[in-house]
Amino acid sequence: MNSLWIETTEKKAYPKLEKNVSCDVCIIGGGITGLTLGYLLFKKGISFKILERNEICSGVTANTTGKLTSQHGLFYNYLVTTFGKDTALKYLHSNEDAIVQIKNIIDNEKIDCDFEWQDSFVYTNDEKELEKIKLEVKTLNELDFPAYFKEDLPLPFKTLGGIGFPKQAQFHARKYCLGLASSFKADSIYEHSKVVDVEKNNNGYKTTCENGCEVSSKFVVVASHYPILNFPGFYFLKMYQDKSYIIAVDTKTDVFKGMYITSNTPVTSFRTAIVNGKRLLLVGGSDHKTGDTSVDIASSYSNLENFVKTLYPEAEILYRWSTEDCITLDKLPYIGCFSKFLPNVYVATGFKKWGMTTSYVAANSIFHEIIGNSLEYSSIYRATRFSPIKNGDEMANMLKQTGYSLFINKLKAPIIPYEELKSR
Repeated sequence: MNSLWIETTEKKAYPKLEKNVSCDVCIIGGGITGLTLGYLLFKKGISFKILERNEICSGVTANTTGKLTSQHGLFYNYLVTTFGKDTALKYLHSNEDAIVQIKNIIDNEKIDCDFEWQDSFVYTNDEKELEKIKLEVKTLNELDFPAYFKEDLPLPFKTLGGIGFPKQAQFHARKYCLGLASSFKADSIYEHSKVVDVEKNNNGYKTTCENGCEVSSKFVVVASHYPILNFPGFYFLKMYQDKSYIIAVDTKTDVFKGMYITSNTPVTSFRTAIVNGKRLLLVGGSDHKTGDTSVDIASSYSNLENFVKTLYPEAEILYRWSTEDCITLDKLPYIGCFSKFLPNVYVATGFKKWGMTTSYVAANSIFHEIIGNSLEYSSIYRATRFSPIKNGDEMANMLKQTGYSLFINKLKAPIIPYEELKSR
């Protein structure tokens, strides 16, 4: 079954790349990151081509929950403890700015994408988690952000309370992305154009599709969710993937406002969406690591459906879908220079299931790198980073996940030998 977002949109078809072309920037991946970068480049008058292996907005972007929020779980005390206050502030401000800038784009381009301002909450009904939530409120208040504790949440079950972020938002991500695509020239996008190789070519790069057609460009941006190049970069060693499931439900009654997610695992999230004049409830969860063969997909959906039925016995399940996302070992996305061996090649990955704001952060950061104006916050996302971790427990977790990544993550792209890279 397709996602709610796919079922409620119609998109224009774009051609396949069938001849060699050239541009300033070649973008690999036609999801929200690639399209946002394309939009920023278009507004600056910089030529680009987007190469999408399937159809634009048909992958992770089409299977999201569509939350625009800087509240990425209980994350800010972790950031302060692990990296320091400066990193936490840059992460917070970059994601808050992303919400504002996305709303500006929606208004400027008049994109009808069901945008709604909503407060966002991380909640719990576990006494042990309550102290973590209160600590998160304290941490954010010390960062001068107006997070607040709320005891009585309007959920259809009892909670001990949660941390609220004011003026967050939700939208129809696929409508938004298709609106972005329609705002620039159609010949900037090529669908069913799978990239199989990127190699240096004189002063730039040659990006080759599986049918042999090429894009020559000075810059290349890998915005394909999972990086298509394994070497250099070694991103398959530095990330793992997690899968989650979502259902959209007609509760047959009024539903609450706001966006909600549990503070602890198993994670369950809630938001609403208006479809054909009716407000549906979206429930997500049943997370597990991608590649875990012990998990039954049918059970993952039925767990969510059975939970909803206990709350709304007359509920009708209208849509079911799932998604995967990359999670870096230190939980910060990789955004920026792909490798020192590949100058002017950039990457954006590891959004930890919060790609709606992080996609703008990534696109904006890479855009400024391309035009020669590095943003202040870009340093915390540096894709080639390797720095000591102050949090000992987190360092142990990273080592554990590295081992997992070695055995579970598959090599998904052609391998470019190291010696060949050195000779280019």
